[in-house]
Amino acid sequence: MTTVNPAPAPTPGHTGHTGTAPASGARTGASSVGSLPRAGSRGGNGAAPLKNNNYRLLQVVLFWAGAVLLPLGLVVIILGWYGAANTPYEYDQISYLVSGGLLGLGLTFCGGFLYFGAWLARIADDGRESSKRLADTLLVLADVTSRAAATRDDGVDVSALPVTAGDGTTMHRRDCALIAHRTDLHPVGEHNGHLTTCRVCRP
Repeated sequence: MTTVNPAPAPTPGHTGHTGTAPASGARTGASSVGSLPRAGSRGGNGAAPLKNNNYRLLQVVLFWAGAVLLPLGLVVIILGWYGAANTPYEYDQISYLVSGGLLGLGLTFCGGFLYFGAWLARIADDGRESSKRLADTLLVLADVTSRAAATRDDGVDVSALPVTAGDGTTMHRRDCALIAHRTDLHPVGEHNGHLTTCRVCRP
């Protein structure tokens, strides 16, 4: 005879997987430096890394093309000179001059220009990296400055201090959206029993 054990009763305070996630209670503005977006980054499509890879590929192609054409042009010039120097006939010397000298000069100049293009591509890539690092640094400094402006020297969050607008009788947080444009804000002291609490910011 098979016995069936009853399911254990849920213990007090145990929550299932279907329960709602606890609210963090953190207010807007308490962001961390690590959550800042990187300058020049793209979300999801990978456009920026692909563009950087294309620039690096162009730099490599220009470098190796120049590395091949420049010495090849010098070799062709040497061969043309050697052929023209070792033939007694003038028409053969002209052939060596045209095929060796002019072609070699063309290959040499092309290789030099490709080397120059690879150097320019390297400078442009370094400039983009420097601009990205500078933009990241400015983002971090802006975040640190904004948080430092919202915090007093004793570590108290200024945006959370209760204030009143003008002669009003409603107590708000300093960062309440209803009084964000007001310039006549006054801090609330200890005797604030006659004031009503704002239903938006709930200080």
